[in-house]
Amino acid sequence: MTPPLQTQIAAAKWTFSTRRVPHDAIAGMDTEFSKARPGDLILAHVAEIGQHRRVQLSSGRHSDIYPGDAIVLACGARYAPDQFEGLAEIRREGADMLAGGGCIGRMVAKNERIRQATRLIPAGRLIRADGTSLNLEDYALKPSARGDRIPVVAIFGTAMNSGKTVATAQLALGLRRAGWCVAALKGTGTGAFGDFNEYQDTGAHVVADFTDAGMVSTYREPVGRVRAGIERLLAHAEDSGCEIAVLEIADGLFQRETAQLLADPEFRKRISGFVFACGDAVAAAGGVAELRRHGVEPDALTGMLSCSPMASAEARTATGIRVLGKSDLSDPAEANAFALRAGAKWQSAA
Repeated sequence: MTPPLQTQIAAAKWTFSTRRVPHDAIAGMDTEFSKARPGDLILAHVAEIGQHRRVQLSSGRHSDIYPGDAIVLACGARYAPDQFEGLAEIRREGADMLAGGGCIGRMVAKNERIRQATRLIPAGRLIRADGTSLNLEDYALKPSARGDRIPVVAIFGTAMNSGKTVATAQLALGLRRAGWCVAALKGTGTGAFGDFNEYQDTGAHVVADFTDAGMVSTYREPVGRVRAGIERLLAHAEDSGCEIAVLEIADGLFQRETAQLLADPEFRKRISGFVFACGDAVAAAGGVAELRRHGVEPDALTGMLSCSPMASAEARTATGIRVLGKSDLSDPAEANAFALRAGAKWQSAA
């Protein structure tokens, strides 16, 4: 016999991306999977273990998963060149775990170096008493501030694993050490607690990401919604008393949403400092050229290339932009100078 829904919900593994949704809001579930939209909560069971052998729980720790386990995830898309591309589609006969942080959808492409996606069997779409679906958007932050009263330093990169998260965390650490009330934010990507936890470890006063703005993933979301989500995070930072924000933008410059944000004059106007993370001097030269095409001049280069004095020298020669390593970004004097420059630019643009 199938156990009652509340018993299933209580036994299920709730993933990181669903952490803002109260369990007592659930009144039932339906199987209208064709109507599922990004952010809808789905109860599913593990059918076959693939790439993801564990999930990231809402409590902040990993949990191994086994066939038959019940998991609560959010319907969403994903774009990750190192792993999967997937769409926010749920099929009754089966779906794919696109991210261990809690994204379920349909895989359409994968990196050949990784395994097939872990397969899930959807049990139902979670609904309220009025029959409407439970969606992350309904439990997103609802700030009161405007979101335009503090300077923002944006961290861009050439690709996944280019050093953006380290740069974001280390600059937030440096600013906190320098006495600033700082927010460490992630504006785009797919929900996962790795970056979130790394930000928290720095002692940043506010840590939040796009899942707090109601999106399990920003992939294939309209640029207006992505920008509005970022503004919501910045407003939350203001409401919490932050004086400056460090904002990570996921993936590389040619990724759909990243490219759209760069091309958006309103977004560029809101950013008062730019740091570009890359792996080598050639990537630095190409990335800086693309940023300059959009009228963006990075304040510094960082990332994997900063580990090598030779690569750093090459990048400085090719671009004319200084290279900062982890210790530079976390240094209070360097971070304070960064904040003062960003603040002056923000004031002049206001």
